[in-house]
Amino acid sequence: METPAAPHSPAADPATLVTTVTVTVNSPDLMRELGLALAKQLRPGDLVMLTGELGAGKTTLTRGLGEGLGVRGAVTSPTFVIARVHPPLADGPALVHVDAYRLGGGLDEMEDLDLDVSLPDSVVVVEWGDGKVEELSDDRLHVLIDRATGDTTDEVRVVTLNGIGERWSRADLGSLTG
Repeated sequence: METPAAPHSPAADPATLVTTVTVTVNSPDLMRELGLALAKQLRPGDLVMLTGELGAGKTTLTRGLGEGLGVRGAVTSPTFVIARVHPPLADGPALVHVDAYRLGGGLDEMEDLDLDVSLPDSVVVVEWGDGKVEELSDDRLHVLIDRATGDTTDEVRVVTLNGIGERWSRADLGSLTG
């Protein structure tokens, strides 16, 4: 695992603050464990965008997030239902899991999902959300999952977490590398 980069502030606008951490994950079980660890950092109002090709591990990471947040129901890919809400089993936020793959437009097409209504009280995780949900929040966590170059097992992933905005400039994403 690599050491986190220092927060980068290219302008005075808080939305341009970026904190980047890169983690190498060697198996699907470890991807789920990364989700468990990341869940400890999440709070109501957080927007998490997941990017990666089919089979990269987006839903596996989200499964760990759901387990770590203590939500009800099995976290599975919402590909055909577009969005699933997993209510908390105890105190804590609900998990709203969205698959925007089949949605072509930007935020206008996503409005029917009422994500802006869900966001303040939930953790909203959007797979394939690039170019579609950024307008929901100046503060968001963008997680990029890539297959490791030269991996012959097809299990090793390089996960880059880009915390965007003031909220993520104060988060301890570096704890995920240990």
